[in-house]
Amino acid sequence: MPDYSRYESIKIEKADRVATVTLNRPDRLNAVNPALHHELMTIWNDLAEDREVNAIVLTGAGRAFCAGGDVKGMASGSLASASGSQAERITAAEGRRIVQNMLDVEQPIIGAINGDAVGLGATLALLCDIIVISEKARLADTHVKVGVVAGDGGAVIWPLLIGPARAKEFLMRGNFVNGAEAFRMGMVNYAVAPEEVMTKARELAQELADGPTYAIRWSKLAVNKWLKQQANLILDASLAYEMVTFTTEDHREAARSFVEKRKPNFIRK
Repeated sequence: MPDYSRYESIKIEKADRVATVTLNRPDRLNAVNPALHHELMTIWNDLAEDREVNAIVLTGAGRAFCAGGDVKGMASGSLASASGSQAERITAAEGRRIVQNMLDVEQPIIGAINGDAVGLGATLALLCDIIVISEKARLADTHVKVGVVAGDGGAVIWPLLIGPARAKEFLMRGNFVNGAEAFRMGMVNYAVAPEEVMTKARELAQELADGPTYAIRWSKLAVNKWLKQQANLILDASLAYEMVTFTTEDHREAARSFVEKRKPNFIRK
């Protein structure tokens, strides 16, 4: 049985064969620092091995689902630094494994998107098997806003859901789409009132947890072969481009301007 007590930034609760996984940094809008990034890599393997879990609900503590990367950490230059310890930096290898491990989990994952899902947060939300979002929550891949490539899965999942043309516009502009519009675009399965998000997600998770286990799991895995093919095609390149853009002056200026609460002044070619 996995030991979930070692998780510091993720809370895991189990009941009736459903595990509720909560990103638990509410004071930082569940922004992803190196510790949470590492836990996002390992949690899926633990859940996959848990025989008491037949379905998973993924949500965020507080008013956000996940604000994406911790931009203040980016401004310090430590998150992607090769000189930092494993606990102090975010690596492309971990980023790849987060996506791969999430797609490999046999149990269905129900996304309960209670608030804004940004950057990696949007990728986590959109990689869920069934997505329930608050009508008022917003989705965006804002990597470009901090001068880096949408490397950690955005370039994989957005085109699959809404097509290359619309996906490229969202990824190049970093624009937001609210839950109601995301439903109309086919990005999510359900857009409901904020107070109904967890109720609907748990209802779906319980139905799946009580259903024919292997028929459900293997139907998911069959479809995920398509997603994994796209991830294998795109992910290494997008992560490599992202790591390179972490070294650019545009990224440093974007991170500084965020911390200083001003408009960035990007290099003009």
